[in-house]
Amino acid sequence: MEPSPKDGESAAAAEPGRGGTAPSSGVVVQVREKKGPLRAAIPYMPFPVAVICLFLNTFVPGLGTFVSAFTVLCGARTDLPDRHMCCVFWLNIAAALIQILTAIVMVGWIMSIFWGMDMVILAR
Repeated sequence: MEPSPKDGESAAAAEPGRGGTAPSSGVVVQVREKKGPLRAAIPYMPFPVAVICLFLNTFVPGLGTFVSAFTVLCGARTDLPDRHMCCVFWLNIAAALIQILTAIVMVGWIMSIFWGMDMVILAR
């Protein structure tokens, strides 16, 4: 079967010895992480404060999250710009309470460590 001219062009482009160039057609894909209200309420803190909160969350589940709630009252920004500062504060307090209450079954402890890691990642 004889290749059509279009097939011949793409075959020439695919073979480096024939002098063809690969077509540069690319697709730009943008991925955005959808955050829930508790995750979006994690404040952007200075790096040393975030590391301290991670340390506290590692050894006393929820304590670092509780401390981070007060950084919101000190002006730390979050991914919830449309919510009032007090609402974001209470969301962080709720996250700390969830971590403390579920630490008994290890879920809260693991959640607390991941929460602290998110704080450090956001601080960078």
